[in-house]
Amino acid sequence: MVLGLVSLLWLQLSCSEEMSGENGRRLPQQQHSPCPAENRASTEDDPSWGPHKLAVIIPFRERFEELLVFVPFMHNFLNKKKIRHKIIIVNQVDHYRFNRASLINVGYLESGNDTDYLAMHDVDLLPLNEALNYGFPQDGPFHVASPELHPLYHYKTYVGGILLLTKQHYHMCNGMSNRFWGWGREDDEFYRRLRKAELQLFRPTGITTGYKTFFHIHDPAWRKRDQKRIAAQKQEQFKVDPEGGLTNLHYQVESRQELSISGASCLVINTKLGCDQSQTPWCLLA
Repeated sequence: MVLGLVSLLWLQLSCSEEMSGENGRRLPQQQHSPCPAENRASTEDDPSWGPHKLAVIIPFRERFEELLVFVPFMHNFLNKKKIRHKIIIVNQVDHYRFNRASLINVGYLESGNDTDYLAMHDVDLLPLNEALNYGFPQDGPFHVASPELHPLYHYKTYVGGILLLTKQHYHMCNGMSNRFWGWGREDDEFYRRLRKAELQLFRPTGITTGYKTFFHIHDPAWRKRDQKRIAAQKQEQFKVDPEGGLTNLHYQVESRQELSISGASCLVINTKLGCDQSQTPWCLLA
């Protein structure tokens, strides 16, 4: 609870600040305004925006500088494309290791009945090409950050970074596995779920910007990823989890907070995850 309050206070104090990248790197230009922003009528009432609404789900912990850039950038990007959306920050405030997949499961369950599809979206990946499709993926999951475009990951079965799914398709997969504590491998397991559910995966076509299609904010020298493998985790990380997902997710919402960052609204859901240490003792570092 304390971590959640500190997180919100930091965001509220910082949301009107001009941000630069870690170690002085320049970030895509954004228009900044004082926060909280004034309430104004939304152009999303225009019927030309279409009937669908996207839940942009951000699994999050302590990456405040990136969040301050991401929220206004994505809000402006999606508005230009006339994509109805709400940005949901699922903030992990427990003492366990980071669990990206479980936080996405929470985001799906807490996203409300006003959205009908979701984007599993990393906070450090910004789309720079406006030709990228964020529309309703009716025919099957749409991998925006495809291996041909992602600046770092290029193997054929990669489905991380940014993946769009209808809520129906996400439910067909039983969400993501909750067994992946620490960084990595949850996307690879989810790829197998997509195949098991017999869902066809689609990727962008006609994009000519290659590996410059996205701006990757993350600086590994400044922010180390938790790649430790302890207990049986090293062997378990390559296994399929046939039972786990939405059906065995344990979590508690500590609080919800609507925020405006540079005029862009988002919902922060402070969340405590549960861990059965008899099943996944690697949720805690020894």
